Amino acid sequence: MFKINDYIIYGSMSVCKVLDIIEEENPYIGLKSYYVIQPVYSDKSTIIKVPVDNKKISMRHLLSKNEIMSIIENIPTLDLLEIDNEKQKSEQFKSIIKSSTCTKLTQLIKSINKSEEERLSLGKKLSKTDEDFKKTAQKLINEEFATVLNIPVEDVPSFILNHLHQKN
Repeated sequence: MFKINDYIIYGSMSVCKVLDIIEEENPYIGLKSYYVIQPVYSDKSTIIKVPVDNKKISMRHLLSKNEIMSIIENIPTLDLLEIDNEKQKSEQFKSIIKSSTCTKLTQLIKSINKSEEERLSLGKKLSKTDEDFKKTAQKLINEEFATVLNIPVEDVPSFILNHLHQKN
């Protein structure tokens, strides 16, 4: 269970702050508890009420700084996602975005970056679908890493690159 003022990941909404925990009477099921959350990096006027026992959308605590540093350090060893069938690839990418699992999101970004390099070497551009998946995954990663590492969102990519170059 989350507490008031906790920062959490709420599905693809990314980092949210728990503003309150309330109980409301529902005529069909009785008293029900809700988290009142607010996205940290998008529209600050958005307030979301989520059932405490929510099972539909992934909610979790943010990773620790150690967990984030471990993910960054393991980027060079992450396997690429290799799926030839576009429909299967799209479904797997959607599933990864929905899960909001940082290791999988990082793997997705690494895989799309590799595909982009290959396509550019052939004079082709990345598909719009892959570009959109990459942007979404980067947003999720950057916002969570920025919050935990206490750095601006726009500094996350350079932080990752600098850390990787220091290891080599």
